[in-house]
Amino acid sequence: QVQLVESGGGLVQAGDSLRLSCEASGRTSSPYAMGWFRQAPGKEREFVATISWSGGIAYYSDSVKDRFTISRGNAKNTVYLQMNSLKPEDTAVYYCAADATLWPTRDRGKYDYWGQGTQVTVSS
Repeated sequence: QVQLVESGGGLVQAGDSLRLSCEASGRTSSPYAMGWFRQAPGKEREFVATISWSGGIAYYSDSVKDRFTISRGNAKNTVYLQMNSLKPEDTAVYYCAADATLWPTRDRGKYDYWGQGTQVTVSS
């Protein structure tokens, strides 16, 4: 079992930056690819970014590419999402997820563990 805890959300203005963190605990000796997803009110949970176990491969959704950056800490049990140039449409609950594999995936159904989420609100 892996437990995931997100932090770093908040209320910001359009154009501001935020950095989300996700810390994994429990059975973290096994390799896990990590991902960030988000869910806005009345919408389905959508893919944001994913990173491989090594940290060398990352994929982004078109809506955040060139604005957001996903990275892993040296100990690999922490993943970050640096969000720059935030827009009101980025407002959502952001979820961290872990997939028991080396390779990143955009497929929400492939992830084995999920955090509780952290709210990001961007005002115009």
